[in-house]
Amino acid sequence: MSSYLGRHAELYDLFYRDKPYQAEAQFVSDRLAERGTAAPARLLEIACGTGRHARHLEDLGYQVVAVDYSEDMLECARRQSEECGSNVDFRFADMRQLELHDRPFDAAVCLFDSIGYVQTNDAVLQSLRGIAKNVKDGGWFVFEFWHAAAMLRSHDPLRVRRWKTEDGEVLRISETTLDCQRQLAHVSYSIYDLSAHGSYSSFSETQSNRYFLTQEMSALLELSGWESPQWYSGFTSNQTINESTWHVVAVTRKAASQ
Repeated sequence: MSSYLGRHAELYDLFYRDKPYQAEAQFVSDRLAERGTAAPARLLEIACGTGRHARHLEDLGYQVVAVDYSEDMLECARRQSEECGSNVDFRFADMRQLELHDRPFDAAVCLFDSIGYVQTNDAVLQSLRGIAKNVKDGGWFVFEFWHAAAMLRSHDPLRVRRWKTEDGEVLRISETTLDCQRQLAHVSYSIYDLSAHGSYSSFSETQSNRYFLTQEMSALLELSGWESPQWYSGFTSNQTINESTWHVVAVTRKAASQ
C-alpha cells in the first residue's frame, strides 16, 4: 500500500499545488458544524499526506491528530508544520490497524480518495471498523472516494504534465489501466526531474486505488458500525450522484454501541 516514497513525496505539493485544500477543509468543517461537531472538536485525519488539509482544519479551530502510512510524507508534513508554527500532531499509522490509544475523537476525515488504497473488501472493512473504534458514539466520519461510474465511463489512460521549478522542470507521465474485476485503477507514474543545466534524474512508481459505487459503500459502512450516509458530488452541496461524478464525499455517523 506504500505510495509517495522519497523524491515523490518531496514533489507531492508541487504536483497538487492547485488543489483547493482550504476550500475542501471549509466544506468538511461546514458539514460537521451542521451536525453539531464544530471547532474546537477533536478531529482525526487518516492518510494526511503532507498535512495541508490538517493545517487548514487546525486554522478553523479543530484539534487535529493526523496519521499516514508513508514516513516520507510525514517527514514533509512535520517539516512544513514546524515552519508555519502548526501544532497538528502527526503520527505514523496504517489505517487497517489503527491503534492510537487516545480518547475517542469527535469526528474523523479521510480525503483525496485514500480509502481506496486498501483495495479489498476485507481491508476496507478493517479500516472502517478501526476508524469507528477511534470515534465516539454518534461521532461523524467524512471521507472521499473515487466513483466507479465515472471511472469506468471516462478515465484517461494517459496524462502528461509539466511543472516549472527553481532548478528546471519536472515532467510526469501518468498511465492508467483498469482492473474491472477487482475495481482497481493502476496508475503508473514516470517522473523526470530536469535540471536547467541539462542533466536529469528519473524514477517510477505505480499506485493502485479502488473505485466504488455508493450502494456498495453503504453496505460496507453498515457492516462496519456506521449509519445514515449522505453523499455529495465532490466538495459541493450537490447531493445528486451520477455518471459524471468523479469524487463522492460521504458523511456518515457512528452507530451507538450495542
